Amino acid sequence: MAPSTGTVHPVRYLALFGVLVVALYALVFFTGDKSATPKLGIDLQGGTRVTLTARTPDGSAPSQDSLKQAQEIIETRVNGLGVSGSEVVIDGDNLVITVPGDDSAQARSLGQTARLYIRPVTGSIPVATRDANRTATTPPPATDVPTTEAPATGAETPAPAPQNRPFPAQEPPTAEATPPVEVAPISGVTPTPAPETSSDGTDAGDAAAAEITAARALRQSTDPAVQEQAVANLDCSVPDPLRGNDDPALPLVACSQDGETIYLLGPAIIDGQEIADASSVFNSQQSRHEISLSFKTTGSNTWAQFTSANIGKQAAFTLDSKVVSAPTIQGATPAGSATSITGSFTADSAKELANTLKYGSLPLSFAASEAETVSATLGLASLQAALIAGAVGLVLVLIYCLVYYRMLGVLIALSLVLSGLMVYAIMVLLGRYIGFTLDLAGMAGLIIGIGMTADSFVVFFERIKDEMREGRSFRSAVPRGWARARRTILSGNAVSFIAAAVLYVLAVGQVRGFAFTLGLTTILDVVVVFLVTWPLVNMASRSAFWSKPSVNGLGAVQEVARERKVAAASSAKETQA
Repeated sequence: MAPSTGTVHPVRYLALFGVLVVALYALVFFTGDKSATPKLGIDLQGGTRVTLTARTPDGSAPSQDSLKQAQEIIETRVNGLGVSGSEVVIDGDNLVITVPGDDSAQARSLGQTARLYIRPVTGSIPVATRDANRTATTPPPATDVPTTEAPATGAETPAPAPQNRPFPAQEPPTAEATPPVEVAPISGVTPTPAPETSSDGTDAGDAAAAEITAARALRQSTDPAVQEQAVANLDCSVPDPLRGNDDPALPLVACSQDGETIYLLGPAIIDGQEIADASSVFNSQQSRHEISLSFKTTGSNTWAQFTSANIGKQAAFTLDSKVVSAPTIQGATPAGSATSITGSFTADSAKELANTLKYGSLPLSFAASEAETVSATLGLASLQAALIAGAVGLVLVLIYCLVYYRMLGVLIALSLVLSGLMVYAIMVLLGRYIGFTLDLAGMAGLIIGIGMTADSFVVFFERIKDEMREGRSFRSAVPRGWARARRTILSGNAVSFIAAAVLYVLAVGQVRGFAFTLGLTTILDVVVVFLVTWPLVNMASRSAFWSKPSVNGLGAVQEVARERKVAAASSAKETQA
């Protein structure tokens, strides 16, 4: 049985909706970057496109399986960074990354190889000191180089002390009880142009393979004399041909991330694949952003053994053949404990590095070309067309409602306007906090949502008519019609939401934007119908003005009810006779 009108408090429902709208717009205008416009997708606002060219150690063409795996990893990074509206497609032997907006550094960072190894530090020297020494003195002959054997390959081999090397050791940085790792923020992948065709006819792939082979022979040699030569000649200011292609089983001469220090490193003790999780956190005690790094079982045990056997020595975290951190081990780290990467991080740079480490190494090394600006001229025209289509559809719906439901159509118009206000605020907040971008497909979902909301109104009003045809007044028909209509409205919206959710999970690219906005408008339809339309119609049913048939457009329905009543009375008299 429908509840009595005395138990309904429509003002409370409207007040709750008002609080939601005020809260949303308070977040829009008083939090974040204060921007009051939604973020638009690349098809509406333009963006940047970066082409990544695969580089293999032997110069051969990359396999399609490797390219697909790289594509999946980069797409996962896109989701982890909250960059909605981005696309990663395979174009021949290249990956093409398209990111909305004008931040080309973000597009470059998505293609970062991120091959992480942890290596023992056997020596280090500032570049300025090396250059000063090289200018002041002649390099010693190879016969004067000590014949100390290079470190043996193995995860648990202690690294030789830095003073055993023939170049000055860098003063170890200070560290805390748990081994912190001091790094500079990673701003993106350093562009490495693809090798051009050489004069003797060697193609670009062979030239790249030759570069990598030469770099390995010099910087990954086990011969101390060759190592000294690599330290003396390494230029940290130029793109690294070995980036992401170093052999973890061999020593490595590498630059620091800032290019100010050169390190001699032993073979890797832990592969980046042993990382279990990486997350950006804010250390409230130190007032700084950090990356918390935890290892899988094997890596955690190796790290615990290494730190306990090498207290006072340095361990280098190398990312794509560069040292991003070389902390001094102050104490043993128990197995299962996390390691912190600290430095001059912002919230965005800490999140970027954490996601790069968390979502794994790419199976290929890539050289990034310069970013290309994507024009939004066609997108703006499409945006105008979509807005016009939405406005025309909304006007037609309102005209139909006014003609068919008279003044009740005004309540529908008010409900749609309030729904539009909520949608706009939510679009702004989603773009600000999770990077959601509104593209043409998403706008299509919003326009379809207008029709779905209108469907709910039609179901409700037709239920009211059914009750009035049975002889009830407008006031008594409203709560009874609502009790029957709400189940239908909930069922219909549940089906639509499930369809949108399935489409979102299974689809890719812009289709996911359509599914997302469709699901969002479905939820808002329920909110508006329950918190706005139903309370307004309930209040109208109690008003003498709105109860007039000439106002609510229900005179024909009441006439049908009277005719049915007269016919029923006549039938009863004939039966008695």
